[in-house]
Amino acid sequence: MRFFHLKKINRFYFMAIMCIACLLTDQVTAQVVAPAKQTATDPYYTAYDNSTLTRSELPVLMPHNRIIRPAGTVLRYGDLNLENHSLDLKRIPGTTLLAVEDRYGIAVVDYQQRKITASWSFTGSAYKGFMSTYSGIEVLRSGNNTRIFWSAAQSGGERQSVVFEAAWNGNDLKITDTIRFTAVAPAPLALPNEVAVHNEGGTPYLYVVLNGNNTLEKINLNTKQRVWSASTGVAPYGITVVNSRIYVSNWGGTLPNAGATAETAGVPYGKMFIDPVTGAASGGSVSVFDTKGALIKEVPAGLHPNDLVASPDGQFVYVANGNSDDITVINTNTLSVAATILVKIDGHTSGFIGDSPNALDVSPDGKTLYVANGMDNALAVINLGKGSGHVKGYIPTESYPGGVRIIDSQLVVTNLEGEGSRISSKEITKQDKETGAYPGAAYNSHYEKATLSFIPVPDDQKLQQYTADVKKLMLLFRTELSRLNPRKGQPARPMPERIGEPSVFKHVLYVIKENRTYDQVLGDLSKGNGAKALCLYGDSVTPNQHKLAADYVLLDNYHASGKCSAEGHQWTDAAMVTDYIEKNVRAWFRSYPHVQTDAMVYNQKGFIWNNAADHGKKVRIYGETAMPDMDKKLTWTDIYAKYKKGEPLQFKNVTTISRVRPWLSPNYPASDELKITDQYRADAFIRELKEYEAMPGDSLPELMVMALSTDHTVGTRPGMPTPRAMVADNDLALGRIIEALSKSRFWKNTVVFVTEDDSQAGWDHVSAYRTTGFVVSPYTHTGKTISVNYNQTSMVRSIEQILGIPPMNLLDATARPMFECFTSTPNPALFVARTNRVPLDEMNKPLAALKGNALNFAIQSMRKEYDHVDGGNDDILNRILWFASKGNQRYPAHLAGKQVKDDDD
Repeated sequence: MRFFHLKKINRFYFMAIMCIACLLTDQVTAQVVAPAKQTATDPYYTAYDNSTLTRSELPVLMPHNRIIRPAGTVLRYGDLNLENHSLDLKRIPGTTLLAVEDRYGIAVVDYQQRKITASWSFTGSAYKGFMSTYSGIEVLRSGNNTRIFWSAAQSGGERQSVVFEAAWNGNDLKITDTIRFTAVAPAPLALPNEVAVHNEGGTPYLYVVLNGNNTLEKINLNTKQRVWSASTGVAPYGITVVNSRIYVSNWGGTLPNAGATAETAGVPYGKMFIDPVTGAASGGSVSVFDTKGALIKEVPAGLHPNDLVASPDGQFVYVANGNSDDITVINTNTLSVAATILVKIDGHTSGFIGDSPNALDVSPDGKTLYVANGMDNALAVINLGKGSGHVKGYIPTESYPGGVRIIDSQLVVTNLEGEGSRISSKEITKQDKETGAYPGAAYNSHYEKATLSFIPVPDDQKLQQYTADVKKLMLLFRTELSRLNPRKGQPARPMPERIGEPSVFKHVLYVIKENRTYDQVLGDLSKGNGAKALCLYGDSVTPNQHKLAADYVLLDNYHASGKCSAEGHQWTDAAMVTDYIEKNVRAWFRSYPHVQTDAMVYNQKGFIWNNAADHGKKVRIYGETAMPDMDKKLTWTDIYAKYKKGEPLQFKNVTTISRVRPWLSPNYPASDELKITDQYRADAFIRELKEYEAMPGDSLPELMVMALSTDHTVGTRPGMPTPRAMVADNDLALGRIIEALSKSRFWKNTVVFVTEDDSQAGWDHVSAYRTTGFVVSPYTHTGKTISVNYNQTSMVRSIEQILGIPPMNLLDATARPMFECFTSTPNPALFVARTNRVPLDEMNKPLAALKGNALNFAIQSMRKEYDHVDGGNDDILNRILWFASKGNQRYPAHLAGKQVKDDDD
């Protein structure tokens, strides 16, 4: 299929596009993929479209249109049984060593030999359950004594907040002291983050921001006593000391006072000012204090100001604004904003957002600023002038650079996402110890290595080459395709060739389910690339999803873009995640935002519903971004009995986003309450559908976003249905919804996209990110298997392309629309839902009837955190689901590592 009338495209433009595509194919992805199955006549095409994510050798592909081929040398490290993330780093003065902070502890790295010299981990110590916070590590060297300070916290359990002090003696790391902080309401966690050591009159003082308490603390390091505490803005993040003034970046901006009239929203730890259109933070700030704790001034900054660094001469402080893709330059003499430097790689005046600057360092001569652009997988190189600057070029890193230091003409970078979750089961444990039920390699999203990049500072010629590489690795050429003007006289197509050209579809239903891998559900489907041994919920449990895959299109190379629901619902709804999400990954200190009740989660452009409404489309939201307020005493059995009797369920959906409230269906229970059968949700949608049918004309909303979540399950908790019954409940609801649509008068111009929010709840033999996805319409009723490499950003981009609305950011702008799923000839045959083969009220057994593993897993399933989607430890839940499905068949521990005690996720 040709998606563009190429002869109508400007010849020069087309040649430029094809040149970029060919270079990308030949130089970057040739090692990543199998031979291409089609020629590059489609302007969107790259060879990676035919690849999987299985590859573990560089270059590798991430599940959001990014190829990783970093400059320099990469060091990989970490316990293979964990999801490792490197966070920040600091040089140990007078040595060739670096202190590196990672999620599970610290390491000492020789930056000349590029190897780990020593490491210390929370997991093997008395501090198990702690994780390092977002960033910030400090080194104090006096004579032969080296002291290392960094912040950590427990997001579960006792919820402690600690600055750790470690001693480095040249051979070993040892914890010598801890400084503890108490939460101040409404914060449940004091949450220390960046730290700075400052010598004042011969006495060393430690300054630390408490991200939860909204304070700056001063600690005397000789006595370990607090000197003072001062109020900051919302969620203080970074800190630097310049000319005896302390600069603190406020991630959430100015703290609202009691008389504030501008709109505010919750950030689980209080309130912050928001943009009422998107719900995102409306501003950021930097608080400036003197050494006595007095606030001198609060300086405005961009959105989500995080890391900051001073110029060598102390005249300027540079602030990275993670949600506005720029750098605020503060003049330290006047405490005013001297300039704002854009770091956007998409250089248009209306360039797409999504670069996410989140870490900084300045060259010793003060002429160059290095900025870690997280979502670009690159360092932006800024040529500094007097109080201003401009981007000189970009340097490719691994995924999501989160810390950077320039040392001896070498850049050292901590890569928060590294190479992603691609540790195979064969790496986790030795096969001769525990082979498990599946002999091949398999993948789970919570196992990855931490990485560091060592990059020689490039000259101008090398930087020019690197810049071209970064743009190729980002597939940046696709942003130009998204800007092409629609052509007149084009016929309506299922997937328009250009945004703004007509589609046969007027309505999109976008369904978001919970936490399954492809192999867990469709691994038993012979026509797809499945592993039957890893299938827990095959045709006998999910007959409707199997029918959709058989009758419409089977997507066996479709991927979630994140690793868990807190990331997943941002990828599904916004096609990107903010710096706030990335900095919280795996730890989730402030919130677990699978339901978007934390305003710090939102990017400055908002979500797909904002995008649709802003372009004149009618929006309806079914259960997404909301929580149901209902009688908590009701049990699953009570609610199901009401459903069987035809009685209504009393509830009220609650959301923190004011603009969403009028769009939110009051009849459809929000998805976070797993005690509610999905049949109530299906009924609510079908009733509304019939109401729209009864209206004159076509009043059905153009965009409908639906959360359908009981396939998450609550394990083997007594009083709740079995895992397979909950998955079957979800499957039946989906089947009924699609049947109702197919029988409606809207079917001829409606398309349904279905995705899981993430793939964390199991194993897959192709990729940790592979999940189920469905595209259902008369124009996808082909029975074909589509093995094109698609992901959640592809699905979002496809919805935008159909509705004629532009991409929201760099991630959906570089996504490939799902052209291959559609045919030009419709098949209007109805979809008839299959009845469930597992009773929906098949209940877990009571504790008294259980023993051994069954009893243990039932007790674990009863923990309060499992009341909600992703509330508890996912490794434990995975084991519970395996046991519930496979019984005493050996759990594939080589796929998941050693069992750990449960804690809050």
